[in-house]
Amino acid sequence: MELQQSPALNLGPAASVAAAASRIVETSIPSRLDALPWSGFHTRVVLALGITWILDGLEVTLAGALSGALKQSPLLQFSNLDLGIANSAYLAGAVLGALGFGWLTDRIGRKKLFFITLAVYLSATAATALSWNIASYALFRFLTGAGIGGEYTAINSTIQELVPARYRGWTDLVINGSFWIGAAMGAVAAIVLLDPAFIGPDLGWRLAYLIGATIGLVVLFMRMWIPESPRWLMIHGRPDQAHAIVDEIESSVVGHRREDREGFAKIRLKMRDHTPLGEVWHTLFSAYRQRAVVGLVLMSAQAFFYNAIFFTFALVLTDFYGISADHVGWYLLPFAAGNFLGPLLLGRLFDTLGRRTMIMFTYGASGLLLALSGYLFSIGALSAQGQTIAWMVIFFFASPAASAAYLTVSETFPLEVRALAIAVFYAVGTGIGGVIGPALFGALIDTGSRTSVFAGYLLGSVLMIAAAIVAWRYAVSAERKPLEQIARPLAFME
Repeated sequence: MELQQSPALNLGPAASVAAAASRIVETSIPSRLDALPWSGFHTRVVLALGITWILDGLEVTLAGALSGALKQSPLLQFSNLDLGIANSAYLAGAVLGALGFGWLTDRIGRKKLFFITLAVYLSATAATALSWNIASYALFRFLTGAGIGGEYTAINSTIQELVPARYRGWTDLVINGSFWIGAAMGAVAAIVLLDPAFIGPDLGWRLAYLIGATIGLVVLFMRMWIPESPRWLMIHGRPDQAHAIVDEIESSVVGHRREDREGFAKIRLKMRDHTPLGEVWHTLFSAYRQRAVVGLVLMSAQAFFYNAIFFTFALVLTDFYGISADHVGWYLLPFAAGNFLGPLLLGRLFDTLGRRTMIMFTYGASGLLLALSGYLFSIGALSAQGQTIAWMVIFFFASPAASAAYLTVSETFPLEVRALAIAVFYAVGTGIGGVIGPALFGALIDTGSRTSVFAGYLLGSVLMIAAAIVAWRYAVSAERKPLEQIARPLAFME
């Protein structure tokens, strides 16, 4: 084991020196993890983490596709503004959940938070099915969002810390993009559950939430496949456990435990129990101020762009194109396909062409295409099918752009503050762009004016193009580099 200790003497200063030395560890764990080839272990990690986003996509898509049924419900009779408020409540919960659970993730570890946040998410989703008015529906959506916000921080931290550097960008984008597999499943479920010939809209939307929560129980078992982050364990005073996990991973990947640790680069770390919030604040907004600005801009732009359009997807189809609520799911399928194929096909370019090039390209293309399609929408040149094709093309680029925002904030800050960094920028970005977006677009759609909705699209377009420019100028070229090289741990010792 690579732990350096000095014998402690019960003699004042000498004892203090010995105690300090016992907290210093020299380790090759980061380089050992980055040296691994892709294996069944990494595939299991992708599956276990990706299934969560599949369920999130299922649940969020149902919320969007069910909007027509919620308006038609004899009990609820929601207005477009009510739906916008409920969607904003979901995002507000995600903001607060990300902050609270992000802080806990850096304190108690990634693995424990997996189960806590998942329990909150599943319980709240099931409770949503029992909603009796707008207040109860918005409350349960708020709690569901809180669980998902916590998931974002724990999952993105784990991706960064377990996946080898040369695969990190593509893996992160594909896992986050798997949301849209769930979205397609949600679209099909909405078609069946809202069909009057089968169940009908008033009971169908309740069954949709209950089924989603029930399926989510499978994730609890899949999470057992994922170990705690060895990088996190090493810094938090548990080097024996960290080495045992890496030994086990190496055995499963290369068929044996690597004994020649001398061949790997080592770093010296001073172990700590936690990182004070004052040090977190200084790290994020003083030592890494430029990276913080980039993260904030990317998060805010994609949050407004995505949430404003996605949460009002069904409303545009029903109010402007006359599509019935039980047929919205058919239009969501190609939209979901574009969103998943984007990260899948473009993801590897983030590891080859590089982060700055691809972030600029995907953000810029998304913004320009939205402005063009928004203009065509405003003059009535698009049919429902044409509008759907336009959204499919736009989000082929916007999906990897949005995932790249999470990739950026999760790999460009030190390990000790990684989860909270994700939480802070997700919270601020979503608070600025995401919470405002759905309510704003709900109000714009309520006017019945295509020109008003086009103005909202133009705002989203400008934000994405501005983010593309900022990323090209200031983003970090983090592709294929070890995390410890991109952002040295706060516990690093010379």
